[in-house]
Amino acid sequence: MKRCIFYIILLLTILIIGCNSEGDKKPNISVSEAKKTLENINKGLVAKDREKIEAYIERHKLDSINENQSGLFYLIWGEPSGPKPVTGNIVILDYKLSLLDGTLCYTSQNGKPKEFMVGHGGVESGLEMGILLMHQGQHAKFILPPHLAHGLLGDSDKIPPRSIIVYDIHLLSVIAN
Repeated sequence: MKRCIFYIILLLTILIIGCNSEGDKKPNISVSEAKKTLENINKGLVAKDREKIEAYIERHKLDSINENQSGLFYLIWGEPSGPKPVTGNIVILDYKLSLLDGTLCYTSQNGKPKEFMVGHGGVESGLEMGILLMHQGQHAKFILPPHLAHGLLGDSDKIPPRSIIVYDIHLLSVIAN
């Protein structure tokens, strides 16, 4: 967290130095240099996120976990009892959402599962990606890095800024719309 704050302060410093109130002077830093700096900061943050996720996977012995091209880590198990969701379907699921340290943030209540329409937003992009890999009746564990979860800001409630989140899912139903 301290490094994240350091990078944000560094970025703001670069932007302030680069801005100049006098319109006839050239900025001290070029756009391409600023872009490279931001890219390097982002690469550093992504690398730190990956280290944390890999440590979690090792700690929990999730040897058979997979990763997609976007950085979603997923483990799906159980026999399908129905269709695979597609964009436009309504899915109903029981879930538990926690942080990497095990802190429980949200969970579906007994008799009140989560419901959403696939492909229409309203949930984390990583959750939608994961749901599209499942079939009705299956269980899954999804590990979402910040860029697939709540990003730089968190959810302004229980999920802090730049958090990696873990979903434990049971896909109860897929309803064609």
